[in-house]
Amino acid sequence: MKRVAMRNLIDWLRCRLRARALRLGRPEEVSARGILQAATDSTSAPSTDLARAIRARFAPLGGVELELPTREPMREPPDFE
Repeated sequence: MKRVAMRNLIDWLRCRLRARALRLGRPEEVSARGILQAATDSTSAPSTDLARAIRARFAPLGGVELELPTREPMREPPDFE
């Protein structure tokens, strides 16, 4: 397996990665490898479009029926002459 070097990490990101590894009791490299594997795993998060994701999030709250105004014919455009 090839090694990947991560240079120029933002300080707060490096600290959070280190804290996560300590919390899980694993070396930083193993923790980073797990994060990368989860992020690239195609089975963990099926891709859906934004409308479906929003609908799925708010579906348990129930729907709302809105009264839509009736459409009227367009008015005549102004005459500038």
